[in-house]
Parts: sequence; structure tokens; C-alpha cells
Amino acid sequence: MSDEHEDDYRGPATIRAEDRELAAEVVLRGFFQPIDGKFHWYGRAAADAAIDELAGGRKTAVVLRTPDGEAPATLSEPDPWGRYRITGTGKPPFAVES
Repeated sequence: MSDEHEDDYRGPATIRAEDRELAAEVVLRGFFQPIDGKFHWYGRAAADAAIDELAGGRKTAVVLRTPDGEAPATLSEPDPWGRYRITGTGKPPFAVES
């Protein structure tokens, strides 16, 4: 049986904002949205004090890089466990089956 919520990427990433680069562990997935014709991807970065310092609990524009590529993204507010949500549209920073 297939799990529609299976992760597309789980592993190391680099979060770049302004003049800083941070190592992070992320879980990402995505889907094609036929309404707007774009690929939407999202996930979470593991709780990390350096990400807290960078984002300060607010939305922050970043570039997310994995071994498969990089893409512009947004860090949103952290969840109760300190994990920041990551969202992006367009070509994701991870490989997807076409």
C-alpha cells in the first residue's frame, strides 16, 4: 500500500540567509498543485539553536540546499517542539520522480 505522505527527502541540508550558512537536518515532501500549475514543497528543519537565532521565531527568506540541489524557501514560525516549517514553490531542492 502506498503512503501519500511519504517523505521525498530526509537528511542533511544547508540553510543560507544573508551572510550565514547553517547545517540542518530536514524532512521534505511535495506535490504538484493543478490549480496554480506549480510544484509546492514543504517540510520541517529539526530544532536547532542556530536556526532560532537566524529566524528569531518569524518568517525568514532563505535558500535551502541539499545534495540534490538548492531552491529559495521560507522558514515560518517554529512548532511547539522548536522545528521550523520550510516551504517553497517551483523546482525543489530534492529529487522527485517525474
